[in-house]
This record gives sequence, structure tokens and C-alpha cells, in this order.
Amino acid sequence: MRKIGFLLIAILMGTTISMAQPGGQRMAPEERAKQQTAELKEALGLDKTQEKKVYDLNLETGKKMQKMREEMGGQGFSDEMREKMQAMREETNKEMKKILTDEQYKKYEKYLEERRARRGQGGPNR
Repeated sequence: MRKIGFLLIAILMGTTISMAQPGGQRMAPEERAKQQTAELKEALGLDKTQEKKVYDLNLETGKKMQKMREEMGGQGFSDEMREKMQAMREETNKEMKKILTDEQYKKYEKYLEERRARRGQGGPNR
């Protein structure tokens, strides 16, 4: 009986720790925006003005995404929800194009493509 109790505690602790890790679904919009902006700064060579604008855009998008997830109430993604999120991503990309130079935007598109490929292979969902 004690072994089962210890096992349950170990599983619970492992789950809690894994949800708190960077890149996890439970990350606050502010932290996610910081992480995404840092990745884009490195990948695209953002200047300070661009970095601030990209952070603000990532934060705004993150808050909208979080609100949508909360409205779902823990249910799975519906087709309607997927369409809304896709529209939001497209709008974010339009805004990103206004912030970045043409050269940076090409790098940004490649960055997004690589991220999608990593997710498709079971890599980190960043």
C-alpha cells in the first residue's frame, strides 16, 4: 500500500514539474512573449525598437490565445477554434511583416517553417 502512495506522489510531482517547464502549455503570456521574443531576436537580429514591438505583439497574441483556451473550458480544439487561432496567426504574421525588414521577414518565414517541422516530429512545442 505504501508503494502505491509513493508512486502516486512521484507521478503527481513529475506532472507538476513538467507543466512548469519553459515551453509548457501553462506558461503565462508574459513569459511566453519573453521567450518567443528572445528566440526571434537571436534568429532575426532584431534591433531594440523591433524587439519591443515584437514583444508587444507576442504578448497581445498570447493573451488572446489564453482567453480562447479558457473559453474552451478544457475541451478539445473544435474546428471553429482552430479557424480562429489560424486567423489570429495570420494577423500576427501581417503585423510582423510591418515590423521586420524584407530580409528579416524571409528569415521569420523560415523560422516558422522549422518550428512547424519540429512540432510535426514531436519536438518541443515552441
